[in-house]
Amino acid sequence: MHAAVEISRIVTERILYESHSHTPLCGHADGEPGEYAAIAEKRGLKGLIVTCHNPMPDGFSKRVRMREEEFDRYLDLVEGARREWAGRVDVRLGLEADYFDGHEAYLEKQLRSADFHFVLGSVHPQINEFRERYWQEDLVQVQRTYFHLLAQAAETGLFDSISHPDLIKNFTAPAWNPAALMNDICAALDRIAATGVAMELNTSGLSKTISEMNPFPAMLVEMNKRQIPVTVGADAHQPHRVADGYEQAFGLLVEAGYRNVSLFLNRERREVPIDAALQSLQSPLPEASS
Repeated sequence: MHAAVEISRIVTERILYESHSHTPLCGHADGEPGEYAAIAEKRGLKGLIVTCHNPMPDGFSKRVRMREEEFDRYLDLVEGARREWAGRVDVRLGLEADYFDGHEAYLEKQLRSADFHFVLGSVHPQINEFRERYWQEDLVQVQRTYFHLLAQAAETGLFDSISHPDLIKNFTAPAWNPAALMNDICAALDRIAATGVAMELNTSGLSKTISEMNPFPAMLVEMNKRQIPVTVGADAHQPHRVADGYEQAFGLLVEAGYRNVSLFLNRERREVPIDAALQSLQSPLPEASS
C-alpha cells in the first residue's frame, strides 16, 4: 500500500525531459528552443534538453551542424529559452557530439567550454567523412565497423549516452540482417557495458528507411542483459516531435525487460520508473506522428 501511494505522489509531478532536440543552427531543423519547450509543457514533460549537432573543425560535415563561430549563438539561444520558460519548463543545455576517431582532443576541449547537462555521442554513417574512411562494397563489414566505433565512442568517456545506436541499418538496408550480425553487436555491447555509458532509444527511427526505433527490439534485450542504462529521445527536428513516440518507446523497454529509464542532469544519471513515466505523460498533440 505504501508503494502505491508513493507512485501516486510521484506521477502528479512532471518528471520527464525531452533529451534529444535540435535548433535551426544545424541546417536541417525548424523552430526555436522556446517552441520546443511549449510542446514539452503540453506533453506533460518537466523539461527540455537542447542537443544540437556540435561544431567540428575544418568544415567537417558542415552542412548538418552549426559552425564553430555559431557556438556562442547556440549557447545564447538555449539560455534565452531557459529564462523565458523558467518556472514552467526546465530548459537545459546539451549537445549531440560526433565521435570520429582522431577528434577526441577537440571534443574534450569543446565539452569543457560550457556547462552541458547531457552529451549524446553519435556516429553518423551518412556523412562524407565516414564514407571516405570506412565505406566499402561489403556492407556487412561496414556494419561491423559501425558497431565497433560505437563501443570506441563509449570508451572515450566523453559521452553520457550513445545515440540512435543502430543507425547504420538505414544506410545499408539491403544488407541488414541483425540476427547474422548479433555476435558483433553483442561484442560492442560488452565493451559499452564495461564503460557505464548509457545508450539511447531513439523514437525517430519510425520515420526512417527501416521503420522501427533505434535500436531494434532484440538489441534492447541484449542491452538489458548487460544492465546498460537507456535514455529516451525523439531526436526532434521540429517542435511537434517533442516526446513523439514516448509511450511506444516505454512499451518496448518494458518488453525488453527494463523497469527504469534514465535521464541526465548536470552530467549525472538519474532513474525514473517506467510506469511513473508513462502516467506522467499528457496525450500527444493531434499533429504529432507516432
